[in-house]
Amino acid sequence: MEQLSESSHRDSADGRIGGEGGNGEAMARGLSAMLESVIKEFDSKSLDTLSSQDKLSGSLDRLVQELDQLLENAPLPFIVQHASRISTVKQRVSSMNLVLKSIQRRIDNIDHMLSSNILQEKTASDTT
Repeated sequence: MEQLSESSHRDSADGRIGGEGGNGEAMARGLSAMLESVIKEFDSKSLDTLSSQDKLSGSLDRLVQELDQLLENAPLPFIVQHASRISTVKQRVSSMNLVLKSIQRRIDNIDHMLSSNILQEKTASDTT
């Protein structure tokens, strides 16, 4: 930690914060590209997870309907208990879907901000 602050102090004293000759811009572009690829990978995986969660939710809905029909025909205590458990799982999956959708929106916002920032940097570098 101390070495980092000494290095920053030396760079500051020499007037080289951000690097000379566009090194800071190159580092920013590299970091932005790296973050963009990580976000796109995460975005892809979250979309796959969201799709899987939707399929699971559909399956649980179907199962709950079948259990409701079974309960109408044979209201045994153990069936009621299992139906309750499945309903609880369904509620948890629905809740998880809401969280995943919220995360997806946040990732989309970050991706949009990165894309617009890269576009602004390209425009700024083209005009200079």
